[in-house]
Amino acid sequence: MRNGLCPRCCLRLSLLCLQLSIRQRLNFLKNAVKKSAIHFVSRCRWSVFGASLMLAFSAQAEEHFYFSSLPVVASVSRLPQRLADAPTSVTVIDREMIRNLPIRDLNDVFRLVPGFQTYPNNTEAARVTYHGLTDEEFSPRLQVMVDGRSMYSPAFRNGTNWALIPVAIEDIERIEVVRGTNAVSYGSNAFLGVINIITVDPSVVRGFSVSTSYGNQNVRDYSLRTGGKLGEAGDFRFTYRQQNDDGLRDRYDWTDSYFSRLFDFRADFALTERDSLQVSAGHVDAVTQRGRLKFDNAVLKSDTGNPFRDFEQSNSYLQFQWRRALSNDSDFQLRYAYSVDKGTEAYVNPNNGAPYIYDPWGAEGSRHEIEAQHNIRLFETVRLAWGGSWRQDAVRAQTTLAGQGDVSRDVARIFGNLEWKPSSWLTGNLGLSGEDDSLAGPHFAPRLSVSFHLDPENTLRFGTSRAYRTGSTVDYKGDWHNGAKYQFRGDPNMPSERMDTVEIGYLGDWRDWRMSLDVRLFNEKVYNRLLVIDRNDGLDSDPDGMLPIQDVRMRGVEYQWRWQPFNSTRLVLSQMFIGIDAEYLASALASNPSSTLKGATKYSLIDKLSEYGTPHRSTSLLLIQKLPYGLEFSAAGYWQSNMKWSINTEALKYRRVDTRLAYPFRWAGRGGELAWIVQSANGAHFEYKAYNNPADRIVERRQWLTLRLDF
Repeated sequence: MRNGLCPRCCLRLSLLCLQLSIRQRLNFLKNAVKKSAIHFVSRCRWSVFGASLMLAFSAQAEEHFYFSSLPVVASVSRLPQRLADAPTSVTVIDREMIRNLPIRDLNDVFRLVPGFQTYPNNTEAARVTYHGLTDEEFSPRLQVMVDGRSMYSPAFRNGTNWALIPVAIEDIERIEVVRGTNAVSYGSNAFLGVINIITVDPSVVRGFSVSTSYGNQNVRDYSLRTGGKLGEAGDFRFTYRQQNDDGLRDRYDWTDSYFSRLFDFRADFALTERDSLQVSAGHVDAVTQRGRLKFDNAVLKSDTGNPFRDFEQSNSYLQFQWRRALSNDSDFQLRYAYSVDKGTEAYVNPNNGAPYIYDPWGAEGSRHEIEAQHNIRLFETVRLAWGGSWRQDAVRAQTTLAGQGDVSRDVARIFGNLEWKPSSWLTGNLGLSGEDDSLAGPHFAPRLSVSFHLDPENTLRFGTSRAYRTGSTVDYKGDWHNGAKYQFRGDPNMPSERMDTVEIGYLGDWRDWRMSLDVRLFNEKVYNRLLVIDRNDGLDSDPDGMLPIQDVRMRGVEYQWRWQPFNSTRLVLSQMFIGIDAEYLASALASNPSSTLKGATKYSLIDKLSEYGTPHRSTSLLLIQKLPYGLEFSAAGYWQSNMKWSINTEALKYRRVDTRLAYPFRWAGRGGELAWIVQSANGAHFEYKAYNNPADRIVERRQWLTLRLDF
């Protein structure tokens, strides 16, 4: 105890003080902002709001929650750090920004993060990736966590199924996005970056809240949230959410729909003045539609070889987190998590009289994970976060792991991150982790970063790191037959991907101007890029395999600029420019003389997949504006050049504008909000698959009304 406060309270108070906002005005910039706002709104074809925006600038609302100084983050080194001290770039998306975004699905949030790409839920669950390498359906190179629990699933090939993220948007406190590899802190699947979703503390959720959304494309959403006390020392919150829509429109032979339900529970207990316990549990299930149409005697019918069917997916989880404040400068935490993922799209393929059950994504996977972490200040200038974890994955799959039953995998790892601040102008970060995988073998991931604080507002950072990405259980142990065809065989000796990164970062935190700028210049070299390749074209007895085929280099620059010129106005601009080139491995060409790599067409498609796995240019711009009469307006614009999500598809360049107009209200002593959201307000475009016409997936204008009532 110190001055009557426990160590945990002291820590919370210190973090709060670091995040206090700076209240300053920039009157001399008012005219410039007016012109920028008018131009942006007119480009969005929402000129009806122009006059209102001008009135809002003059009103200068009293609320100041839109602006705060750069926050403290913990997702990079596992140590609470100022952004200026962190060893790589981090984008923080706070609760107020999320609340004001014109979105319905969580993955849409990441359109605002430089270097990130996503697309809507359709016949395949939405995907989120960073800097490309997009060939696999569930994006296994980006670590996604919710309250410390990894969303990677053994059932979905060591990837993240965004249809099963177990958190409602309204329950998110903040999202920390690490832009750059972070295998040092979170293991091999944090290959390209980390998304850390931190949920709302139950102590701030009281009473009941219900909401519903109703719109075109059969948008029908419902949610219920409640929270309260659990005895003298506990708080809880519970959320139920249901989403439904008819998916994307297709010009020819596809159809899709999307349905999901979520049950999410979290309870926090203050056990003693030093100990706390967090308990989380929940279940998510989702259904997307798959299959194609085919002409049969000039009649368009369901394709018997690929009929319409439901892809059913689910996730159930339980997690305990115990924290103990050992002293003012030291704490310990222990976490245990258990999860079960399931998926099936099984159907009987007639196969010309030799039927077989086809279920390529049919699997059931379970995971046990335990992790311990100790944070301590060793000296006045040195802090350390270190610990270890063990997890056991088990997966059963009738199609891809035929006849093998439950296939287990054990992964043990240790990690450490050291921060050294010998003076006010210098911060050094050193990280190292070791991982031993029962299928992939051992790997070591180092990171070194040095930040020079030129003055309190300007920081220059230099960093280098190495990371490894291991494959899924199917990649190592797969045995997949489709009738008479031997579809896929795993390789127990498959090498891991490796990425070496060199980066230069700049962070400007101009508090007097209420503005910040985060710039990252990167040079990322991926060795042994893995891709599924047909080992012998035209020979059904020789199966496909996951093979190392290329070295890929990605070089570019990305930045995010934030500005709050007025208390009622918030602007966020993000851009990325990238160049990618790839070189085939001599071993891949020599060891598979009859493989698909020898075909000029496939060879060219793989080249294009590597080069355009991410758009070479992408931009996003967000405006959040408080209007007179309590109205709130936001508009988000996205500009993206063409890219490829897979070998056989292409996403054309597009421009997209989303808007939101909301009216928070109080009626009869109760609160609520009425909001109108329009996505793709500027018209239809392609984001996911554009084959050769007419088999294109079209993202059309989607709009809905949302009503929320708080009791």
